[in-house]
Amino acid sequence: MSSAVSGISSSTATSGSSNAFGSMSSEDFINILTEQLANQDPFEPQDSSALLEQLSTLRTVESQMLLSDSIAELVLQNQVATAGGLIGKSVEGKDDSNNSVDGLVTAVRVQDGQAVLELDNGKSLSMDRVTRIVDSSSV
Repeated sequence: MSSAVSGISSSTATSGSSNAFGSMSSEDFINILTEQLANQDPFEPQDSSALLEQLSTLRTVESQMLLSDSIAELVLQNQVATAGGLIGKSVEGKDDSNNSVDGLVTAVRVQDGQAVLELDNGKSLSMDRVTRIVDSSSV
């Protein structure tokens, strides 16, 4: 029995949008800082170190968000690769309603950011709900 896995592509929202802080050059930042210092009230000067600290914090938060998105993408790719290895094998598990589901894996698809196994009986089983895997060639 031969099975084919169609190509799966996934993109994150961050890949299509520009990173405002990351694309800011050092020269741009110096220009903004100079402009702020030139236009501040001389009787109530602002603390430029506070501005630098705030910008640093913003860049750190944005970096962490991008890292989190990248890790989620990597986990999904790993899950799809693992699920692809189950094609042709019998699986058992629980569906979203906690009903027992079993069948031969015929395909894999991505749904709501998770790998889902498509079974020969027309049912689907999320990878995280699989409880047993049996190599059907040894049965």
